Amino acid sequence: IVSATASDTAAMQYLAPYSGCAIAEFFMAHSHSLIIYDDLSQHAMAYRQMSLLLRRPPGREAYPGDVFYLHSRLLERAAKLSDIYGGGSLTALPIVETLFGDVTAYIPTNVISITDGQIFLDRSLVIDGTLPAVNVGLSVSRVGSAAQVAAMKKIAGPLKLELAQYREVKDFVKFGSDLDDETLNLIKRGKLLTNLLKQNRFSPMSVEKQIISLFAALNGYLD
Repeated sequence: IVSATASDTAAMQYLAPYSGCAIAEFFMAHSHSLIIYDDLSQHAMAYRQMSLLLRRPPGREAYPGDVFYLHSRLLERAAKLSDIYGGGSLTALPIVETLFGDVTAYIPTNVISITDGQIFLDRSLVIDGTLPAVNVGLSVSRVGSAAQVAAMKKIAGPLKLELAQYREVKDFVKFGSDLDDETLNLIKRGKLLTNLLKQNRFSPMSVEKQIISLFAALNGYLD
């Protein structure tokens, strides 16, 4: 662990991710390695503080103009080496904190544009008891179906559609209004799928079980 806390200087917070990446690159030369940046929003704030002290011209949200380059040159060091260089790899998982879940802010959009996708964790889902609290609508994979087995790829599309429709109509239940049978079935199916996606800590499920469970739920066998 390479740590630079709030009690450290802005310069130390700025250098910490690059130091950690240098260590990860050493392991990449010999095997497969993983690095987690927690978190890049604080890293950007430290860089902004340094830039303002140096009287560099501020840009959007007072960040300097090269803040995109700040993170792109860090994250693009994650790579897969060719066999002649050992065949190792480095995978980077950057964490970015959003303000009230706003993914359109400057730093989140910068990091999203660099990475191969994002997993958006929603505080409201935690309050509802849904763990892991992954917001399916805002979570995106640019690798997508290319990394999925054929059966999971076939199920994922209808699953996302069912969950999106459920989120659109579930609030109507709070008003106690009369709902048609189709909407009631949609809400029932959505609750079932949401509960099915809940997962306890340290309890992974095999891909085969995932596919069978989701197929049964989507086709009404668990109603």
